[in-house]
Amino acid sequence: MTARPLDTTRPTSTPPSPLRGEPLLDVSRLTVEYVTERGEVPACNEVSFTLRRGEILGLAGESGSGKSSLITALARLQRPPALTTGGEIRYHTRDGHVLDLVTLDERRMRALRWTDLAIVLQSAMAALNPVMRLQAQFADVMAEHQPGITRDEVAERTGRLLRMVGIAPERKRSYPHELSGGMRQRALIALALACEPELVLMDEPTTAVDVVMQRQIMGQILRLQRRLGFAVVFVTHDLSLLMEIADRIAIMYAGRIVEVGAPDQLYADPLHPYTRGLRDAFPPLHAPLTHLTGIPGSPPDLRDLPPGCAFHPRCGRRLPECAQVVPRLHQVPSLGGERQAACLLHDTTDPEGAR
Repeated sequence: MTARPLDTTRPTSTPPSPLRGEPLLDVSRLTVEYVTERGEVPACNEVSFTLRRGEILGLAGESGSGKSSLITALARLQRPPALTTGGEIRYHTRDGHVLDLVTLDERRMRALRWTDLAIVLQSAMAALNPVMRLQAQFADVMAEHQPGITRDEVAERTGRLLRMVGIAPERKRSYPHELSGGMRQRALIALALACEPELVLMDEPTTAVDVVMQRQIMGQILRLQRRLGFAVVFVTHDLSLLMEIADRIAIMYAGRIVEVGAPDQLYADPLHPYTRGLRDAFPPLHAPLTHLTGIPGSPPDLRDLPPGCAFHPRCGRRLPECAQVVPRLHQVPSLGGERQAACLLHDTTDPEGAR
């Protein structure tokens, strides 16, 4: 079996795939827990969302909200004490099959990684092997999933992938420590694209570099995504960044998704008070001077969540019922589109039916 040629000459305006926009990943009531001496700690609590082919879904929230736990669960890369204890991750393959990644055996899951879904972690130095040259690490991935690939094909393909992310092909013989932080992060993105996956999970890929390099890396990611058409789940603390790059944004708090919407919707009219607090924490670049207000208090301890809505102790708009009822993530029909919120302020159903 020989490698599929990597087309690096396609223009940005490449016609979209006929499958673009169809469901790629359906996550339903996914629960991830950490087993501790004090019991199970829910890092992700019945998380549900749909990702379409070719879509960029942003995932934002404070530290400890469950974003990274969700990403590693999607790729089945979590290690004890983290365990997926409930829910489904239905992956729609290119040939029309639907696989539940939660129950898929490890052999088939291993075959899907890199060819169908790949991951870019926030620390490239921790993800790359420090004692192997870049080409050897690319060769490991390609040989695992394309057994017939030759050494010359690996060298050529590695050079093309590095060129795609703005790195000179000659650097394929470099060790990770011989590259700058930005180059290492871009090399990790190139490695994730080595087998042309349909889905790339990105866990804060620009956190460890300066703001100038962040902009360059994000530009590379967007150009590659438009050219190759892969879908992205992009995790970050920076809601303002997602406002620029995402097709939809999901906000996480205390292990749950509390709001989903398009960037312009979340910017103009956030439904959940937590989303509003995140939005208001970023000063506009072109506006009169204003007094910024942060979100009071701190995120809750996942080992001892407050009753009802986990955000209600910090919320300035809480209702009496918020201390007893856990709001369900639901469609807000009055706004149309795909606006979803987990807040009693926008729940027109009987609060007793909330989850």
